[in-house]
Amino acid sequence: MARVTVEDCIDVIPNRFELVMLAAQRAKDLSAGSMVTLPRDNDKNPVLALREISVQNVSVDTLREDCIRGMQRNISLAEDEEELEALLAGEHSEAPTRAASILIESDDLNAEDFAEADADLPDSTEDDL
Repeated sequence: MARVTVEDCIDVIPNRFELVMLAAQRAKDLSAGSMVTLPRDNDKNPVLALREISVQNVSVDTLREDCIRGMQRNISLAEDEEELEALLAGEHSEAPTRAASILIESDDLNAEDFAEADADLPDSTEDDL
């Protein structure tokens, strides 16, 4: 394919707005070092992303999920909470997890640390508010 056009990709993703969003996500993935599925042919990442979408070398569902995840502001920590509960119950795996590091960090803190941090803060008065 010498030139990729929107018409080549519309068969795969009928909504043009979604096509742009998913192609942009794929181009970001390529910039971040994701595996290229087609010969680069001296094309830049956006063109390569469109070419990959048009020949269906990338999963559209995966691109959708990555795009949504990249736009989220609040990330659910349900998995981390489950890991913390398992750690507290004595069930843990060999590999350290994010929940384990949170638990370790919280055990390292004590009242003296908080007192020192409070002492460093300037006193505020009602006039400051």
